[in-house]
Amino acid sequence: MLIIPAIDLKNGQCVRLRQGLMNDVTVFSGAPEKQARHWLDQGARRLHLVDLDGAFAGAPKNREAILAILQEVGNEIPVQLGGGFRSLDTIEAALDAGLRYAIIGTAAVKNPGFLRDACSVFAGHILVGLDARDGKVATDGWSKLSGHEVVDLAKKYEDYGVEAIIYTDIGRDGMLSGVNVQATARLAEALSIPVIASGGLSSLADIDALCAAEDKGIFATIAGRAIYDGSLDFREAQARADKSAA
Repeated sequence: MLIIPAIDLKNGQCVRLRQGLMNDVTVFSGAPEKQARHWLDQGARRLHLVDLDGAFAGAPKNREAILAILQEVGNEIPVQLGGGFRSLDTIEAALDAGLRYAIIGTAAVKNPGFLRDACSVFAGHILVGLDARDGKVATDGWSKLSGHEVVDLAKKYEDYGVEAIIYTDIGRDGMLSGVNVQATARLAEALSIPVIASGGLSSLADIDALCAAEDKGIFATIAGRAIYDGSLDFREAQARADKSAA
């Protein structure tokens, strides 16, 4: 089980939101590239970036911060980024800059043809972020709730050739209330591609529960607020996950 530190970007800063609300923000660092280096030094094997401004605007907005992180990380570990990918040109530019995986969220729901094209042109580099509340997929930076069921959309995207699904339970994101392991495992069981859990990670108990469901197809989990406020030690969490797999 891979523990992936999240770096959420807003106005060039590393922040965390509660339940995706842009007005409920905590700033953790004014130098995101230094935060990226910190997680590398702690043993991170992948980084998860989110351009929060881009997610709402529909186009990348934190380019300088993203480029600084990619330059800092180099080829040491893979970096995945979500928020504002709406065109093939935008994806190409990000991959050329050193990004390993582009995460498509809202555009996957609203324009499935774009997702299909992206999977074809950039095979092996496309992830889909499915953010849900009570099993229904949300879009536009979580501000709108669609009528689509998570499992139904995920199966369709699997057929398109996406590498993995990032599943976020919006109600738990940034709340330190525990990962929705049951819903994540249910989604993973329905697919043959890996699922990355997101939202609510808060303790080693969550790590244990996710590891216990790893055989369902849960490949990794994204760590956010808990590793920033100190309630979960990242190095200890990854060691715990590695020990469970041993």
